[in-house]
Amino acid sequence: MSLDNTKLLDFLGEVDKELSRRIVVVAVGGTAMTLLKAKPSTIDVDFTIPGEFYDEFEKAKKIVNPGFRVDLFQDGAVFITMLSEDYLKKSKPIRTKLKNIQLRALNPVDIVITKIARLDERDEQDIESCIKKFKIKKSQIIKRAKAIGYSGNDEVFKGNLEIMLKKFFG
Repeated sequence: MSLDNTKLLDFLGEVDKELSRRIVVVAVGGTAMTLLKAKPSTIDVDFTIPGEFYDEFEKAKKIVNPGFRVDLFQDGAVFITMLSEDYLKKSKPIRTKLKNIQLRALNPVDIVITKIARLDERDEQDIESCIKKFKIKKSQIIKRAKAIGYSGNDEVFKGNLEIMLKKFFG
């Protein structure tokens, strides 16, 4: 199933109705790219949510039962990558009419970093799109890569980083 901006916001609108207070939700990966208009759609939905709001969002998501995959991570974790503590401050606000959800999208440099960690063919395409659309510089990626925590094999991450840097910056 392909999820465009409208479908993403419709889903969040349903979740929003089930929430009893204002929370912060940060879109990551393809979800963030779709909300930032760097790609037309995503195949699944991914968020990292500050710990204080995680359980409430999870409960509302279960009530809504969207019929597509929604992965939730906490406090700047994205799959096996742990972003720097300032990920939330660096994230981009997404304008919506949601009452209880303050929607944000991961900073494009952080999107690139989390994509480098996994690095499949779709990730490479997303990295290229982010670099072009947001005019990301090699130095930004290198600096941010040093600030993350990676729970996988560090040598694999470093190797993926080198491959991407050579591929997109020569």
